[in-house]
Amino acid sequence: MAYQLRHGTVKGKKTRSSANKAQRITFSALIVILVFSITGCSNDYVALRDIPQPALSVVGALPASVLPVVVSASTSMETSRGVKPLPMVDPATVSDFQADAPVCETGCAPKPEIDGEKPLTPQDLLVNLSSENAIVQPSYTTVPPVMYYTQAGDTLSAVATRFDAQPSEIVSATMLNQSGFLDPNLLLLIPPVNMQTASNQKLMPDSELIYSPSAIDFDINAFVVNAGGYLATYRQYLNSSGWLSGAGIIRKVAIDNSINPRLLLSLLQYQSNWVYGQPANQTAIDYPMGHVEEYKKGLHAQLTWAVTQMSYSYYAWREGTLTTISFKDGSNLRAAPEINAGTFALEYLFAQMYDQGSFDASLFAASGFPAMHVSMFGDPWLKAVVYEPIFPSILAQPDLILPIEPGVEWAYTGGPHSAWGKLGARAALDFAPSGAGGCSKSDEWVLAAASGVVARSGGGVVVLDLDGDGNEQTGWNLFYMHIATEDRPVVGQWLDQGERLGHPSCEGGVSTGTHFHFARKYNGEWILAGGPLPFDMDGWIAHAAEKEYKGTLTRDDNTVDACTCATADTYIFRDEPGQE
Repeated sequence: MAYQLRHGTVKGKKTRSSANKAQRITFSALIVILVFSITGCSNDYVALRDIPQPALSVVGALPASVLPVVVSASTSMETSRGVKPLPMVDPATVSDFQADAPVCETGCAPKPEIDGEKPLTPQDLLVNLSSENAIVQPSYTTVPPVMYYTQAGDTLSAVATRFDAQPSEIVSATMLNQSGFLDPNLLLLIPPVNMQTASNQKLMPDSELIYSPSAIDFDINAFVVNAGGYLATYRQYLNSSGWLSGAGIIRKVAIDNSINPRLLLSLLQYQSNWVYGQPANQTAIDYPMGHVEEYKKGLHAQLTWAVTQMSYSYYAWREGTLTTISFKDGSNLRAAPEINAGTFALEYLFAQMYDQGSFDASLFAASGFPAMHVSMFGDPWLKAVVYEPIFPSILAQPDLILPIEPGVEWAYTGGPHSAWGKLGARAALDFAPSGAGGCSKSDEWVLAAASGVVARSGGGVVVLDLDGDGNEQTGWNLFYMHIATEDRPVVGQWLDQGERLGHPSCEGGVSTGTHFHFARKYNGEWILAGGPLPFDMDGWIAHAAEKEYKGTLTRDDNTVDACTCATADTYIFRDEPGQE
């Protein structure tokens, strides 16, 4: 079967020990043999296409001490990381191993030559792998590599960080995207390292944590009324929205943060019995999520606190900037690197509410929170079969214009920062009209960056749904905040790309000056503004910085720096039609 072995480039982490070369060669040969063993055709040849190397053939054997361990679903062995390798799967189910793969029907006898070249001897193989132009040169080890199948939203740098590896040490049978999203279900081989982690059990699919297509038809109000608990009679006054019912608060928090309302309901039931029963005491009434803090009383504040923890950790896991969960007592635990973002977000939240002993019981015991969620809404993993992966194999941003009128001076006042709330996905950018002072009224226009239907309008927010179905949970959606009430479009209104959408203001959320806040969602998930699929508006590309609100927009040789100071260095213009 024809495969290509590739690896990434070194990025930002110090190299591992440069121990003796023979051991590195041994591990390199091990990688090759392991890939062959997965095909079930250990004597087949490998044609390394598109790279100036001869075809390789493995016809010898390595010492038993370094042979790869084939891990089955029943294998209980743990690697030196303290985490279990993933079970082997039939390679026929992995799309990346199907292309141009000949079927071995009558044994795997080696072919005499491939592409007119004779196969190499085992000695030739070792010489080739030890050369300066070696195809695979991961760090040496006598422990089998970890086999990891990529998940939607993975990037090479984030996976490397989670596994405490370098991108260059991660090996695949296909070329890996160095900066963008990796296709789901790619098999990666990663050198093991001694690392103690939490359980690698996956608790919640991503589609059940974010407000994804799986929750489109979920009727929050009907569910709450039928459950008949304290939540069904609860009301709360919010300055931004007036009086809301319990179901109304669930809906508001879910939509604002793009968090699945089913998850909010099961958390509320688990923590305080609000959904099906009555809270046990006044503390459970004041602090239904169990987070006791003076200024966090009431359902809305409690849910907002919980969602902030989940949003922050979910997207930080996506970025590879957070891999550790911290408990109330100050202790820390490394998360298992192969879990999904939804599981990590749930672990992070529960670590803020429980000590480590109670944390384990709440999440991993048969009577823990995941079991309660299943009893309320069914198995989320069965739903995930239909609705995941959230991102398709090839995800591209639709054509977007810079949403300001041509020739009008604006300031780039906010680089990548939280799309909603203080902590969350760094998915938003800010722009302010030049010369605006404080929260003064502005006559400048914000434009539709792409054509779509208005799915939400009110409270300073306009959401433009690009697939036209009116659902924020499906496809691409553009999120505008701080859009003034005057001249704001109504729900159901269609806007063409470049059409006027409204005026910047201070309406909605917290704002210290007139501007608009701009973000993207795909299938309910916020898309990081400067991440693997950065904002691209008329060729202006967003780049994140270490600190929120910093960063740049670049186009060709032009760079605009983000700063709330709105000085000349931050000014940006959209070209007149026909100009570049």
